[in-house]
Amino acid sequence: MDFHGVHPYLVSPVAADGSIDAPVLARLVDDLVVAGVHGLAPLGSTGEFAYLDWPQRRRVVEVVVEAARGRVPVVAGVAATTIAEAVRQAREMQALGADAILAILEAYFPVPDDGVYAYFSSIAQATPLPVVLYTNPNFQRSDLSLPVIDRLSRIDNVRAIKDASNNTGRLLSIIERVEGRMQVCAASAHIPACVMLIGGVGWMAGPACLVPRQSVELYELCRAGRWPEAMALQARLWKLNEAFARHNLAACIKGGLVMQGYPVGEPLPPQSPLSAEGRAEVRAALEAVGAL
Repeated sequence: MDFHGVHPYLVSPVAADGSIDAPVLARLVDDLVVAGVHGLAPLGSTGEFAYLDWPQRRRVVEVVVEAARGRVPVVAGVAATTIAEAVRQAREMQALGADAILAILEAYFPVPDDGVYAYFSSIAQATPLPVVLYTNPNFQRSDLSLPVIDRLSRIDNVRAIKDASNNTGRLLSIIERVEGRMQVCAASAHIPACVMLIGGVGWMAGPACLVPRQSVELYELCRAGRWPEAMALQARLWKLNEAFARHNLAACIKGGLVMQGYPVGEPLPPQSPLSAEGRAEVRAALEAVGAL
């Protein structure tokens, strides 16, 4: 798997009875693929993985794999507090037909570096699928340090890292530290064009669900080195990221998708739905980039 490009973090539409709304999710997947995205990432942070039980998580990936029909890779989220459960999930995702694993570490107690390494390396050893490391120091109790990232980059099927800190300097440090052994991509907390400029290969982010064509256009401009045009487009798109920074991420993406005609519902309680102020802000940002 040549990891690159735009990978939207998919929402998880949950019906009133707790089932996954497969038709809505499948339609979103198909429209994103037609829009030109390079991959799909179910069960990321925007997918509310932390609020779903295992049957719901499994069904999300099952629907996405089926709807993608092999047109783009599906990078399925695996998240657990124990190595045994993470390994079990990774093997199930492989059996479901996922093309790669997005590895997420959940923790209640802090985990030292050796434990963090053991967690991610065990996932990589449990399956031949490519593994993308996920680090989000804003929400995770135990982060991936640079020395651990360096060690993990030497595992053959650890192919990429998605860093969701808002520290672009940290991304440059990672890029230099791994020396090409592992690709680096941005999250919605980063300015994607800037990450591409310093050597990143793309981004995994919820906002790409709402602006897939514009995101792909930005990626292509960056790849072509057309930086003035890329930055002009990036400036318009950044208004969306500013809205997401002020409101619940899943609520923003779900709220925006509802505006676009996808009845994906609201974020799962106890999360709050998008406020009236948030809806107005998201609507204005989408209108400004021609996404409504």
